[in-house]
Amino acid sequence: MKPTLLRWGLLGTAHINRALIPPLRASKRNVLTAVASRSVGKAQSYAREHKIHRALGSYDEMLDDAEIDVIYISLPNHLHAKWAIRSVEAGKHVLCEKPLALSTIEVDALIQASQASGRIITEAFMYRHHPQTLKVQEMVAVGKAGKVRLIKGAFSYNLTRHQDIRLDPAMGGGSLWDVGCYPLSFARTILQAEPEEVFAWQTTAPSGIDDLLVAQARFPGGIFTQFDSGFRLPHRTYIEIIGDAGSIYIPHPFTPGKAENIRYNRADGFHVSLRMPGGDLYRGEVEDIADAVLLGKTPRISLADSKANIAVICALYESALSHKPVLLSSL
Repeated sequence: MKPTLLRWGLLGTAHINRALIPPLRASKRNVLTAVASRSVGKAQSYAREHKIHRALGSYDEMLDDAEIDVIYISLPNHLHAKWAIRSVEAGKHVLCEKPLALSTIEVDALIQASQASGRIITEAFMYRHHPQTLKVQEMVAVGKAGKVRLIKGAFSYNLTRHQDIRLDPAMGGGSLWDVGCYPLSFARTILQAEPEEVFAWQTTAPSGIDDLLVAQARFPGGIFTQFDSGFRLPHRTYIEIIGDAGSIYIPHPFTPGKAENIRYNRADGFHVSLRMPGGDLYRGEVEDIADAVLLGKTPRISLADSKANIAVICALYESALSHKPVLLSSL
Protein backbone atom coordinates (compact mmCIF):
# COMPACT_ATOMS: atom_id res chain seq x y z
CA MET A 1 0.00 0.00 0.00
CA LYS A 2 1.29 3.44 -0.93
CA PRO A 3 1.78 5.94 1.89
CA THR A 4 -0.64 8.84 2.19
CA LEU A 5 1.57 11.07 4.34
CA LEU A 6 5.16 12.15 3.73
CA ARG A 7 7.41 12.71 6.74
CA TRP A 8 9.92 15.52 6.19
CA GLY A 9 13.29 16.29 7.67
CA LEU A 10 15.17 19.58 7.44
CA LEU A 11 18.84 19.04 6.64
CA GLY A 12 20.37 22.16 8.14
CA THR A 13 19.02 25.15 10.05
CA ALA A 14 19.30 27.83 7.36
CA HIS A 15 17.05 30.88 7.49
CA ILE A 16 15.18 29.73 4.35
CA ASN A 17 13.71 26.86 6.39
CA ARG A 18 11.35 29.38 7.96
CA ALA A 19 9.60 29.74 4.60
CA LEU A 20 9.03 26.01 4.22
CA ILE A 21 7.79 25.21 7.73
CA PRO A 22 4.32 26.88 7.43
CA PRO A 23 3.32 25.15 4.15
CA LEU A 24 4.50 21.80 5.51
CA ARG A 25 2.25 22.32 8.52
CA ALA A 26 -0.66 23.47 6.37
CA SER A 27 -0.48 20.47 4.06
CA LYS A 28 -2.65 17.39 4.63
CA ARG A 29 -0.15 15.16 2.82
CA ASN A 30 3.09 16.30 4.45
CA VAL A 31 4.31 16.54 8.03
CA LEU A 32 7.49 18.08 9.44
CA THR A 33 9.11 15.43 11.60
CA ALA A 34 12.75 16.33 12.34
CA VAL A 35 15.61 18.77 11.91
CA ALA A 36 19.30 17.91 11.74
CA SER A 37 22.33 20.06 12.48
CA ARG A 38 26.03 19.37 12.88
CA SER A 39 25.57 19.65 16.65
CA VAL A 40 22.77 18.18 18.71
CA GLY A 41 22.60 21.34 20.84
CA LYS A 42 21.90 23.54 17.85
CA ALA A 43 19.37 21.04 16.48
CA GLN A 44 17.57 20.90 19.84
CA SER A 45 17.46 24.68 20.13
CA TYR A 46 16.08 24.99 16.60
CA ALA A 47 13.52 22.24 17.21
CA ARG A 48 12.29 23.97 20.40
CA GLU A 49 12.02 27.33 18.66
CA HIS A 50 10.03 25.95 15.73
CA LYS A 51 8.15 23.19 17.59
CA ILE A 52 9.69 20.35 15.58
CA HIS A 53 9.19 16.93 17.11
CA ARG A 54 12.73 15.55 16.87
CA ALA A 55 16.24 17.01 16.76
CA LEU A 56 19.13 15.06 15.25
CA GLY A 57 22.77 15.84 15.98
CA SER A 58 24.25 15.02 12.56
CA TYR A 59 23.27 14.89 8.91
CA ASP A 60 24.11 11.18 8.79
CA GLU A 61 21.65 10.54 11.60
CA MET A 62 18.86 11.96 9.47
CA LEU A 63 19.86 9.84 6.48
CA ASP A 64 19.74 6.75 8.70
CA ASP A 65 16.34 7.64 10.15
CA ALA A 66 13.67 5.25 8.87
CA GLU A 67 10.91 7.71 9.83
CA ILE A 68 11.97 10.31 7.26
CA ASP A 69 10.60 10.11 3.70
CA VAL A 70 11.66 13.47 2.24
CA ILE A 71 14.70 15.61 3.01
CA TYR A 72 14.79 19.35 2.40
CA ILE A 73 18.37 20.48 1.77
CA SER A 74 19.11 24.10 2.68
CA LEU A 75 22.87 23.79 3.13
CA PRO A 76 25.42 26.09 1.43
CA ASN A 77 25.50 25.75 -2.36
CA HIS A 78 28.65 23.65 -2.60
CA LEU A 79 27.08 20.94 -0.42
CA HIS A 80 23.83 20.53 -2.35
CA ALA A 81 24.85 17.82 -4.80
CA LYS A 82 26.79 15.79 -2.25
CA TRP A 83 23.97 15.56 0.26
CA ALA A 84 21.25 15.13 -2.36
CA ILE A 85 23.10 12.09 -3.70
CA ARG A 86 23.66 10.67 -0.22
CA SER A 87 19.99 11.26 0.64
CA VAL A 88 18.57 9.33 -2.31
CA GLU A 89 21.12 6.58 -1.77
CA ALA A 90 19.68 6.34 1.75
CA GLY A 91 16.19 5.94 0.31
CA LYS A 92 14.92 9.49 0.80
CA HIS A 93 13.28 11.82 -1.71
CA VAL A 94 14.86 15.27 -1.97
CA LEU A 95 13.75 18.86 -2.33
CA CYS A 96 17.00 20.83 -2.68
CA GLU A 97 17.39 24.58 -2.57
CA LYS A 98 18.67 26.27 -5.69
CA PRO A 99 21.15 26.00 -7.20
CA LEU A 100 20.80 22.24 -7.26
CA ALA A 101 24.48 21.91 -8.18
CA LEU A 102 27.43 24.01 -9.32
CA SER A 103 28.23 22.13 -12.54
CA THR A 104 26.53 19.94 -15.11
CA ILE A 105 28.87 17.12 -14.08
CA GLU A 106 27.32 17.25 -10.62
CA VAL A 107 23.83 17.20 -12.13
CA ASP A 108 24.73 14.13 -14.18
CA ALA A 109 25.73 12.41 -10.94
CA LEU A 110 22.40 13.46 -9.40
CA ILE A 111 20.50 12.04 -12.35
CA GLN A 112 22.35 8.75 -12.07
CA ALA A 113 21.75 8.55 -8.31
CA SER A 114 18.04 9.37 -8.69
CA GLN A 115 17.54 6.74 -11.38
CA ALA A 116 19.51 4.08 -9.49
CA SER A 117 17.63 4.66 -6.23
CA GLY A 118 14.18 5.26 -7.67
CA ARG A 119 13.95 8.39 -5.55
CA ILE A 120 12.98 11.90 -6.64
CA ILE A 121 15.31 14.91 -6.60
CA THR A 122 13.86 18.27 -7.53
CA GLU A 123 15.12 21.84 -7.26
CA ALA A 124 13.35 24.35 -5.03
CA PHE A 125 12.56 27.18 -7.44
CA MET A 126 9.42 28.09 -5.52
CA TYR A 127 8.14 30.74 -7.99
CA ARG A 128 7.75 28.08 -10.70
CA HIS A 129 4.76 26.61 -8.84
CA HIS A 130 3.01 29.87 -8.00
CA PRO A 131 -0.34 30.64 -9.70
CA GLN A 132 1.00 33.97 -11.03
CA THR A 133 3.80 32.23 -12.92
CA LEU A 134 1.40 29.66 -14.35
CA LYS A 135 -0.99 32.43 -15.45
CA VAL A 136 1.79 34.41 -17.16
CA GLN A 137 2.90 31.24 -18.96
CA GLU A 138 -0.68 30.79 -20.16
CA MET A 139 -0.90 34.41 -21.36
CA VAL A 140 2.28 34.03 -23.40
CA ALA A 141 1.20 30.65 -24.78
CA VAL A 142 -2.10 32.04 -26.11
CA GLY A 143 -0.32 34.98 -27.75
CA LYS A 144 -1.23 37.91 -25.50
CA ALA A 145 2.13 39.51 -26.32
CA GLY A 146 2.28 38.12 -29.85
CA LYS A 147 5.57 36.58 -30.87
CA VAL A 148 7.98 37.10 -27.98
CA ARG A 149 11.13 38.94 -29.07
CA LEU A 150 12.77 40.06 -25.82
CA ILE A 151 12.63 39.21 -22.10
CA LYS A 152 14.26 41.60 -19.62
CA GLY A 153 14.67 41.14 -15.91
CA ALA A 154 16.61 41.79 -12.73
CA PHE A 155 17.14 40.52 -9.21
CA SER A 156 19.43 42.53 -6.94
CA TYR A 157 19.80 43.62 -3.34
CA ASN A 158 22.35 45.21 -1.06
CA LEU A 159 24.26 42.49 0.81
CA THR A 160 25.65 44.15 3.94
CA ARG A 161 26.98 41.12 5.87
CA HIS A 162 30.73 41.00 5.20
CA GLN A 163 31.09 37.36 6.31
CA ASP A 164 28.12 36.04 4.33
CA ILE A 165 28.64 32.68 2.58
CA ARG A 166 27.36 34.27 -0.64
CA LEU A 167 30.71 36.10 -0.80
CA ASP A 168 32.77 32.90 -0.59
CA PRO A 169 33.69 31.41 -3.99
CA ALA A 170 34.57 28.06 -2.39
CA MET A 171 30.97 27.76 -1.17
CA GLY A 172 29.31 28.59 -4.48
CA GLY A 173 28.99 32.29 -3.80
CA GLY A 174 28.15 34.98 -6.31
CA SER A 175 25.12 37.00 -7.34
CA LEU A 176 24.38 34.88 -10.40
CA TRP A 177 24.21 31.65 -8.38
CA ASP A 178 22.19 33.39 -5.66
CA VAL A 179 19.65 35.55 -7.49
CA GLY A 180 20.59 35.88 -11.19
CA CYS A 181 19.48 32.28 -11.62
CA TYR A 182 15.87 33.49 -11.18
CA PRO A 183 15.47 35.78 -14.22
CA LEU A 184 17.40 33.23 -16.28
CA SER A 185 15.10 30.43 -15.15
CA PHE A 186 12.03 32.60 -15.77
CA ALA A 187 13.05 33.38 -19.35
CA ARG A 188 13.77 29.72 -20.12
CA THR A 189 10.44 28.71 -18.59
CA ILE A 190 8.47 31.25 -20.62
CA LEU A 191 10.23 30.43 -23.89
CA GLN A 192 10.41 26.68 -23.28
CA ALA A 193 13.76 26.82 -25.05
CA GLU A 194 17.46 27.01 -24.36
CA PRO A 195 19.81 29.83 -25.41
CA GLU A 196 22.24 29.27 -28.22
CA GLU A 197 24.75 31.93 -27.18
CA VAL A 198 25.42 34.02 -24.08
CA PHE A 199 27.58 36.99 -23.10
CA ALA A 200 28.18 38.51 -19.67
CA TRP A 201 30.06 41.27 -17.87
CA GLN A 202 30.80 41.29 -14.17
CA THR A 203 32.38 43.31 -11.41
CA THR A 204 33.93 41.36 -8.56
CA ALA A 205 34.07 41.63 -4.80
CA PRO A 206 37.43 41.34 -3.00
CA SER A 207 36.81 37.60 -2.59
CA GLY A 208 36.49 37.19 -6.36
CA ILE A 209 32.77 36.45 -6.61
CA ASP A 210 30.55 38.49 -8.93
CA ASP A 211 28.82 41.22 -6.96
CA LEU A 212 27.28 42.57 -10.19
CA LEU A 213 26.66 40.56 -13.34
CA VAL A 214 24.94 41.73 -16.51
CA ALA A 215 23.91 39.00 -18.95
CA GLN A 216 22.60 38.60 -22.46
CA ALA A 217 21.38 35.44 -24.13
CA ARG A 218 20.31 34.65 -27.71
CA PHE A 219 17.58 32.05 -28.10
CA PRO A 220 16.45 30.31 -31.30
CA GLY A 221 14.25 32.35 -33.61
CA GLY A 222 15.83 35.71 -32.90
CA ILE A 223 14.65 35.97 -29.28
CA PHE A 224 16.86 37.67 -26.70
CA THR A 225 17.11 37.90 -22.92
CA GLN A 226 18.83 40.60 -20.88
CA PHE A 227 19.10 40.59 -17.09
CA ASP A 228 21.28 41.71 -14.21
CA SER A 229 21.94 40.45 -10.70
CA GLY A 230 23.90 42.04 -7.89
CA PHE A 231 24.79 42.38 -4.24
CA ARG A 232 25.64 46.11 -4.35
CA LEU A 233 22.42 47.51 -5.79
CA PRO A 234 19.03 48.44 -4.33
CA HIS A 235 16.48 45.67 -4.00
CA ARG A 236 14.99 45.22 -7.48
CA THR A 237 12.95 42.48 -9.08
CA TYR A 238 11.04 42.50 -12.34
CA ILE A 239 10.42 40.60 -15.55
CA GLU A 240 9.23 42.23 -18.76
CA ILE A 241 8.11 40.04 -21.64
CA ILE A 242 8.03 41.99 -24.91
CA GLY A 243 6.44 40.70 -28.09
CA ASP A 244 5.41 42.11 -31.44
CA ALA A 245 1.80 42.57 -30.22
CA GLY A 246 2.34 43.79 -26.67
CA SER A 247 4.20 43.43 -23.42
CA ILE A 248 3.69 41.95 -19.95
CA TYR A 249 5.42 43.59 -16.98
CA ILE A 250 5.68 41.56 -13.75
CA PRO A 251 6.88 43.59 -10.75
CA HIS A 252 7.22 40.63 -8.36
CA PRO A 253 8.02 37.60 -10.51
CA PHE A 254 10.15 35.61 -8.06
CA THR A 255 8.44 36.22 -4.72
CA PRO A 256 4.77 36.75 -5.60
CA GLY A 257 2.25 36.70 -2.81
CA LYS A 258 -1.49 36.35 -2.43
CA ALA A 259 -2.41 39.65 -4.12
CA GLU A 260 -0.40 40.68 -7.17
CA ASN A 261 -0.98 42.79 -10.27
CA ILE A 262 0.87 42.82 -13.57
CA ARG A 263 0.79 45.39 -16.36
CA TYR A 264 -0.40 44.30 -19.80
CA ASN A 265 0.25 46.70 -22.68
CA ARG A 266 -1.02 46.02 -26.20
CA ALA A 267 0.64 47.42 -29.29
CA ASP A 268 -2.58 49.26 -30.20
CA GLY A 269 -2.26 51.43 -27.08
CA PHE A 270 -4.51 49.46 -24.74
CA HIS A 271 -3.11 49.32 -21.19
CA VAL A 272 -4.50 47.48 -18.20
CA SER A 273 -3.46 46.28 -14.74
CA LEU A 274 -4.41 42.64 -14.35
CA ARG A 275 -5.09 40.97 -11.01
CA MET A 276 -3.14 37.75 -10.72
CA PRO A 277 -4.16 34.58 -8.88
CA GLY A 278 -2.30 34.37 -5.59
CA GLY A 279 -1.14 31.74 -3.16
CA ASP A 280 1.39 30.79 -0.51
CA LEU A 281 4.78 31.12 -2.19
CA TYR A 282 6.32 27.87 -0.93
CA ARG A 283 3.19 25.70 -0.78
CA GLY A 284 3.44 24.70 -4.44
CA GLU A 285 6.83 23.03 -4.20
CA VAL A 286 5.72 21.06 -1.14
CA GLU A 287 2.60 19.79 -2.89
CA ASP A 288 4.60 19.09 -6.05
CA ILE A 289 6.75 16.63 -4.09
CA ALA A 290 3.60 15.01 -2.68
CA ASP A 291 2.14 14.69 -6.19
CA ALA A 292 5.34 13.09 -7.42
CA VAL A 293 5.85 10.63 -4.56
CA LEU A 294 2.24 9.77 -3.68
CA LEU A 295 0.58 10.04 -7.10
CA GLY A 296 3.44 9.23 -9.44
CA LYS A 297 3.31 12.57 -11.27
CA THR A 298 6.38 14.08 -12.89
CA PRO A 299 7.90 16.91 -10.81
CA ARG A 300 7.38 20.32 -12.38
CA ILE A 301 11.14 20.99 -12.28
CA SER A 302 12.94 18.01 -13.77
CA LEU A 303 16.63 17.27 -13.36
CA ALA A 304 17.05 17.94 -17.09
CA ASP A 305 15.52 21.39 -16.57
CA SER A 306 17.89 22.09 -13.68
CA LYS A 307 20.87 20.87 -15.69
CA ALA A 308 19.99 23.25 -18.54
CA ASN A 309 19.75 26.24 -16.20
CA ILE A 310 23.08 25.37 -14.59
CA ALA A 311 24.71 24.94 -18.01
CA VAL A 312 23.71 28.50 -18.93
CA ILE A 313 24.96 29.88 -15.60
CA CYS A 314 28.33 28.20 -16.12
CA ALA A 315 28.49 29.58 -19.68
CA LEU A 316 27.74 33.10 -18.41
CA TYR A 317 30.57 32.84 -15.88
CA GLU A 318 32.89 31.60 -18.62
CA SER A 319 31.93 34.58 -20.78
CA ALA A 320 32.42 37.06 -17.94
CA LEU A 321 35.93 35.70 -17.31
CA SER A 322 36.96 35.42 -20.97
CA HIS A 323 35.23 38.62 -22.17
CA LYS A 324 33.93 36.62 -25.13
CA PRO A 325 30.56 35.21 -26.19
CA VAL A 326 30.04 31.53 -25.40
CA LEU A 327 28.12 29.14 -27.62
CA LEU A 328 26.10 26.65 -25.62
CA SER A 329 26.64 24.01 -28.30
CA SER A 330 30.35 24.15 -27.47
CA LEU A 331 29.82 23.06 -23.86
